[in-house]
Amino acid sequence: MTSGRAGASGDGPEPSDTPWRVRLLTVAVAVTALVAVVLGLRLPVALPPDDPVPAAARFGIAVVVFAVAQLARLRFRTATGMVSLTWGEAALIVCLHLTPAGWLPAAALLGTGAAWTAMSLAADRRVPLELVRIATSLTAATALAVAVATALGTPLLAGPTPALVPALVAGAVSYLLTSAGLGGAALALRHGTAVGPPLLAAVRGKLLMFVGNVAVGLVVVALLEIDPRWLLVLPPLLWLLQQTYRHRLRADQEQRTWRAFAEATAALNQLDERGVATAAVTGALALFGAELVDVDVARGDGRWRRYRGDASGQVRHREVGPPGGADPDTGELVRALVVGDVQVGQLRVRFPASGPPSDRERDALAAYSDALAAALHDAATHRELRLVSARSSYDAVHDALTGLVNRTALLSKGDQTLRQLAHDHPVALLLLDIDQFKEVNDTLGHAAGDRLLQLTGNRLGDLARSGDLLARLGGDEFALLLTSVPVLGDRTAPMAYALRQAREIAERLAAPTEVAGVRMSVEVSVGVVVAGAGTADLTELLRRADIAMYQAKEGGGSVAAYDSTRDAASTDQLALLAELREALQAEDQLVLALQPAVDLATGAPTGVEALIRWQHPRRGWLGPADFIRPVEHSEQLGTFTRYVLDKALSVAAGWARDGLDVPISVNLSARSLLDPRLPAEIADALRRHQVPAHRLVLEITETVVMSELEVIDEVLATLRTMGVQLAVDDFGTGFSSLSFVTRIAVDELKVDRSFVIRMADSPEAAAIVRATVGLAHELGLRVVAEGVETAEQRAALAELGCTAAQGYHFFKPMPADKIGAVLGSLRDSAESNVFPLRADGAS
Repeated sequence: MTSGRAGASGDGPEPSDTPWRVRLLTVAVAVTALVAVVLGLRLPVALPPDDPVPAAARFGIAVVVFAVAQLARLRFRTATGMVSLTWGEAALIVCLHLTPAGWLPAAALLGTGAAWTAMSLAADRRVPLELVRIATSLTAATALAVAVATALGTPLLAGPTPALVPALVAGAVSYLLTSAGLGGAALALRHGTAVGPPLLAAVRGKLLMFVGNVAVGLVVVALLEIDPRWLLVLPPLLWLLQQTYRHRLRADQEQRTWRAFAEATAALNQLDERGVATAAVTGALALFGAELVDVDVARGDGRWRRYRGDASGQVRHREVGPPGGADPDTGELVRALVVGDVQVGQLRVRFPASGPPSDRERDALAAYSDALAAALHDAATHRELRLVSARSSYDAVHDALTGLVNRTALLSKGDQTLRQLAHDHPVALLLLDIDQFKEVNDTLGHAAGDRLLQLTGNRLGDLARSGDLLARLGGDEFALLLTSVPVLGDRTAPMAYALRQAREIAERLAAPTEVAGVRMSVEVSVGVVVAGAGTADLTELLRRADIAMYQAKEGGGSVAAYDSTRDAASTDQLALLAELREALQAEDQLVLALQPAVDLATGAPTGVEALIRWQHPRRGWLGPADFIRPVEHSEQLGTFTRYVLDKALSVAAGWARDGLDVPISVNLSARSLLDPRLPAEIADALRRHQVPAHRLVLEITETVVMSELEVIDEVLATLRTMGVQLAVDDFGTGFSSLSFVTRIAVDELKVDRSFVIRMADSPEAAAIVRATVGLAHELGLRVVAEGVETAEQRAALAELGCTAAQGYHFFKPMPADKIGAVLGSLRDSAESNVFPLRADGAS
């Protein structure tokens, strides 16, 4: 009996890379067999003198019997390779009776060598070294069996007596164990596996046939003793016995195969690709007795990964290209792993060359491939579900634009952090809001606004310290929870620390950056609140920080601490927009406060700015800082703008009836310029009040002028065509260069009050005013300085060449019923030199 796999030991061809340990075993077995042959041939022969069969004939019969016993083989596949079952034990018993014991090793070597060489040439295609190993292993097994049998009895020409039968059985057992042991040893040395599994598989498969072989050998010996002619009836009986063996082996193999199939397919029930593929390779190696198994898996991103296993049991994997369409090699089966119309992979199984796949194995492979395809598809689906679930979990607590945690996560993680700190441990919450972010969105587009938010988030992330919790709350609001606030004896230290951090963040964020091709500085308003960790939850801290942030905006600074005395008023502004809707329908709540601008040389009025005030029935007088910002972010902006324009033009119409030709200025929100209907509405208002277009001045911010949105350019161009004047308010505070006025035709530049106030003490502020005046003179524009409060400021502006100014030094904003008298007085007391807003011929 021999066992092994193709390219391994036993029943299979020897590859060129045969391990040196297998070669060493082959040499050792061959030397042992040759020594046994030489020693056996030198033993004395005890044939009777009157033997009718010549000695040479007896030797030849032994050679033939050994050869026929190997040719009539049965084979079955195990997890360790192909196992060949032969009639070797029957041949051994017959030859022990017919031939001198010393000749049997030589007869076995010639007979088995000739048989296996013939089978190799006909089908197996074994390499010579493998043939040598098989023939010499069987020869060595024969030599040991002869030694055991002759030591217990004298079988030559002797009948199967009760005393001789045990000797023959002992010899047969020695033959079985030796041949199976040498085959198992070769497998173990080749693949680094244990000898036990292949040895047990071979012995278990041979057990029934071994009993039959011994019985057949003993029967043949008995018939030879009784009458050799009885041997003529043996061939049909032996053929039936061979078929019985084959049927029994096939039934046992199928039972083992389907049991292994069930175990292999059950092992595919894994939740990840690697687990499924590894189990598939291991299962296919065991199920089909394969020498090599490849499972190629198609990834969702178009890549392929190959999982490969061989007889060593080790499974390796690596990235490969898509499987080609080449025909499989001889002894290989390739199956595409398909679920529906989707190919999820490919299975390639290489069978031993000595044991090509049978039809049953092809069917089993097809079924196994279907199970593997379904398992890989399920694993891929499960992986996608895990990714989707992880992504959903991530998205649920993170802002999609900046990657920072969102409001929900801030509230959850923040409260958890607060609970982990001591009750009186100080924490600080900073709430940041980007100033003029709405203008950036409206003028540069939402893509630029998104980019600005991302840059701000990145900068804040760089500034945050370990342990801080940074979040984007939505819109242009960010929050930063500081937990490492130093604990000092001074009760004011935590707030001082938080304010320093807030100012540092505001300064660092203000570093120039470029968005949508425009260089700008990100200015923020920061509300700061400090409290003990156990005194308020994060929702309350956010509410307080929000109040502080609006205090920062109203106060004109970038940072403000929470002031509990202003809490109720700030909270009450939630109803402000609803109350504004009522105010727009009333006649006496929203009123104009008018402030004239005067010529610095003559004192003549050059224009009047219309400022809106709200005489609230409950809150009292409210300035623009109290309600303009929420109005600009609401749907009431259009109605509010039309209301203010109507009021202003009504006042200007009254001046005209009194003979006062003075322009009136109205501030216009950036969002209003996104409405293409605005020029038509303004034209209708001018027509209704019979006010010439050049008497209306629309003040726009510098960010509006920087916009390259087509709708804004069209609205501004239409207004210019109508004759409406354009002025740039708060000039010099934006993020553009002075060259922008060459792109948009404007009539007036208004120098921001912050430069006027600091002009005497700040060379930089004075330089900005001087540059603005010079630019205006070059372009033929009028310059109006805002916020003039002292005679020194007036004199300095006049010296710089500024021609007009407004501020408390001249007049405070006044009601509409008083402005007419003031304008008349200024006109009468001044020389008649009220300049138009744009010099003649200026472009």
